[in-house]
Amino acid sequence: MTLDPALFLTVDFPAWAVASLSSAVCALLGNFLVLRRQAMMGDAVTHVVLPGIVVGFLIADAHSAVHMTLGALVATVLAVGLIEALRRFGRLEEGAAMGTVFTVMFAFGIVLIEQTGNANSHISPDHALFGNLEATVWVGPTAWGDLLSADMWALLPPEFATLLWVVPLTGGAVLLFYKELKLATFDPLLSRSLGFAPGALGLGFMVFVAIAAVASFEAVGSILVVAMFICPAATARLLTDRLAVQLWLSVAIAVLAATLGYVLAASAPVWAGTPGALSAAGMIAVAAGGLELAAILFAPRYGLLARRRRAAIARAAAGVSS
Repeated sequence: MTLDPALFLTVDFPAWAVASLSSAVCALLGNFLVLRRQAMMGDAVTHVVLPGIVVGFLIADAHSAVHMTLGALVATVLAVGLIEALRRFGRLEEGAAMGTVFTVMFAFGIVLIEQTGNANSHISPDHALFGNLEATVWVGPTAWGDLLSADMWALLPPEFATLLWVVPLTGGAVLLFYKELKLATFDPLLSRSLGFAPGALGLGFMVFVAIAAVASFEAVGSILVVAMFICPAATARLLTDRLAVQLWLSVAIAVLAATLGYVLAASAPVWAGTPGALSAAGMIAVAAGGLELAAILFAPRYGLLARRRRAAIARAAAGVSS
C-alpha cells in the first residue's frame, strides 16, 4: 500500500473502497440473518448465485450488472424451490436440503465457467472463491483534485460503480422497512397478526441478500461475502442488545475489517521481508474473524472474560452468605 497519490488513487483506493462497500452492505443484511438464525442462508445464497451470474454474463456477452443480477435472482428462486422440493418429496431435513442444493449449484457454476471458455475472462474459478480485488483499478485520477472531475467518476471500475448504487439502495430499504423487519425478526407471529406479511417481507429481504451477493461476488469472492454476512453482525451482537446500535456497529466493524485486512495483505509480506502480497479478500475475512474472536473474549457483557468474572463474583458472594 502506498501514499503516492497517483498510485493510491489508481490501485489502493478503488480496491479498498470496493472491499469496504461490499463488506458494509453484506454486514447490514447479515444482522437479520444472524438474528433469525439463518446465517447459513447467506452461505447458500452466495453459492447458488454463481450459475446465475455466469448465465447472465453469457447472455449479455459482456460485464453487465443488470443481466448478472437478474440471473442471480432467478438462480436464487430456483434454489429455494429445489430446497423445498427436497424437503417435501425427498423427506430431507432443511439443513441437508440446503447443503445439497447450494453445493451442487456452486459446482454447476464452476463447470459452466470451465466449459464455456470463460475461465480466463472476467469470471474464473479462483475469482469465484477469492475475488479479484487486486485487479480493481481506477484508470484516470492521478491527483486528489481529479476526484472533483465528473469525467473521472465516469471511469470507475464496474464493481465500484455497481456498489455505489447497491449500498444506498439497500440501506434505504432497511431504513424504510426497519420496523417491519424488526418485528418479523423477533416476533413473526405478531407480525403476521398485524398484517405485515412476513412471508413477502422475507422474500423481499432475500432478494436484497442476492443483490448484495452479486454486487460483491466478482470483486471479493464467495469466501469474503460469506464472512461478511456473518462475522460483523455476530461481533456487533456481542457488544449491544439494541438492534439499531447493532446495525451501525456491524457496518463500522465491516469497514474496519476491510481496512485492516487490506493493509495487512499489502504490507505484511513487506514487514516480514518476503516478496509478493497476500490475498486481500482472504486477509479481510481473517481480520473479520479476528475481530469476532476479540469480541467473544473481551466483550464487556457477553465476552468470555466478563462472564467468568461475574461467575467468580457470584461464587464469592455465595460463599460469604453461607
